[in-house]
Amino acid sequence: MDTVQDAGVVVTGAGGGIGAALARRFAAQGARVVVNDLDLARIEPLAKEIGGTAVAGDASGIVEAARDALGGTVDVYCANAGLASPGDAFADEEVWAAAWDVNVMAHVRAARALLPQWLERGSGRFVTTASAAGLLTMIGAAPYSVTKHGAVAFAEWLSLTYRHRGIKVHAICPQGVRTDMLTAAGSAGELVLAPGAIEPDAVADALFDAMAADRFLVLPHPEVAGYYQARAADPDRWIGNMNRLQQKWEGVSGA
Repeated sequence: MDTVQDAGVVVTGAGGGIGAALARRFAAQGARVVVNDLDLARIEPLAKEIGGTAVAGDASGIVEAARDALGGTVDVYCANAGLASPGDAFADEEVWAAAWDVNVMAHVRAARALLPQWLERGSGRFVTTASAAGLLTMIGAAPYSVTKHGAVAFAEWLSLTYRHRGIKVHAICPQGVRTDMLTAAGSAGELVLAPGAIEPDAVADALFDAMAADRFLVLPHPEVAGYYQARAADPDRWIGNMNRLQQKWEGVSGA
């Protein structure tokens, strides 16, 4: 895409999976890319491979360092870092707090740092890696599902609030993707996500298609659109179907 030629792009959580695929795709299209992860050793090889810059640290606080590395301007920010956070209503408070901090508040903090410059110049692009769980839900993963709903909601709020001021926002909502996060989803992931899992590169393809079409929702699994519509049209039927899936999982896993 010509729109990212020489653009300054930041990708958090780029140590593997979707983040690494996004970084490679932006670099291949001519962008100048900063890759971020908590562990510098996970991103240095990728930065070298794509001719980018590695900036290690908590995704919540790297905007200024990334901006400096890009010569003063971030054009596209990919809030990709996330936690899988399985568990039910009885998950520890620390699990809930960590999921909320990484999956939602890191996006809020990044937006706070980015918006003043973006609004002043009238352009900027914020990409949230959420999940189909943020549009639907996911059995066996209450902290993940709830916070991914929050991530989608914040991205939607950004778009409806600032769209007329030149801010583009995209929410990536895949189902299963063959990454470490899918492995971390355990038996629930094996039941629900693994059968239709796609490669991270397919997620990058879907994002670039959505950018070209100026489309908010990025659905690497197109069938999610139908599920989302069905959920909205008849919530009780949707919940009943998901409860039956929950019961099937309990029978398989002994949960």
